[in-house]
Amino acid sequence: MILADKIISLRKKLGWSQEQLAERLNVSRQSVSKWEGGLSIPDLDKIIKMSSIFGVSTDYLLKDEIDISPSPYPDTADSSARRVTVEDANLYMRLKEKVSGRTAAATALYIISPIPLLLLSAIAEETSFITENAAGGLGISILLVMVTAGVVIHIINGMKMSGYDFLETEDFYAEYGVKGVVEKKKDEFASRYRTAIACGVGLCIASAIPLLLSTVFTESDFIQTCMVCVILAMVSMGVYIILKYDSINESYHQLLQTGDFTPHKKYVRKKLAFLPGVYWCAVAALYLFISFRDMNWGRTWIIWPVAAVMYAAVEGIAGRMIKEKK
Repeated sequence: MILADKIISLRKKLGWSQEQLAERLNVSRQSVSKWEGGLSIPDLDKIIKMSSIFGVSTDYLLKDEIDISPSPYPDTADSSARRVTVEDANLYMRLKEKVSGRTAAATALYIISPIPLLLLSAIAEETSFITENAAGGLGISILLVMVTAGVVIHIINGMKMSGYDFLETEDFYAEYGVKGVVEKKKDEFASRYRTAIACGVGLCIASAIPLLLSTVFTESDFIQTCMVCVILAMVSMGVYIILKYDSINESYHQLLQTGDFTPHKKYVRKKLAFLPGVYWCAVAALYLFISFRDMNWGRTWIIWPVAAVMYAAVEGIAGRMIKEKK
């Protein structure tokens, strides 16, 4: 099969007219007509663009001895699989960079939300500036406002990214050029990612130092309460950095379908789509219940890091069960 016949065959498989193909190649319809009639040969840049549009290799188009007509969606078992273009990939990566910071900030809000309550309660105990009831009421009100703000941010970001949910749960076909663009971005981001994760983890580990020092040099409950607030602030900063940069790095793996986004892991994730919502809602309910019952916000924050560690175990067990069932 010669090049002219291959262009005709691939164009018709996609249900395009000569005009539609010409628009995608930024040429005239007459040029496409001449290619299909064997009266002229496309330039190399048009050959490369056609290989991307049709989803075939340039070898298939140029070598006459390759006569097996491939699917217009190679490397996928289903021709109905979604196609991701270079433009789609760039748009997704830019959107992910914007949204990742806001999502991380929302999570940080949850962590620092007890700080106003802790400080107001400590001030009420040390001074007559505010009563304990007023401090508790105002502190809890601020806490609920911050948690509400975090939830609203998560919902808005989720709606913005909903059009790309298929990247996490479905197999798709990345057109020619997508892999190169994404891998280049990933390589450029790698050093920043490593530095950010190291700083975030370091902040979380170092957050305990102020409280430990305060117990050595003072027995003041007010000072120790302030140090607990410092712990929450440092942990929130560390979590913000980790979540923001990990989310951006995750977007590259989603587009490359590597790491946690291989076809098998997507299948497991699709089956476990309900788990994060149920799990974290239960953790939040437990956190608020215990905190309001004991009014010991300086200790109950430990529920969050413990829940994070346990979630990895729960997800791993559930994933293994699904794999064995499959």
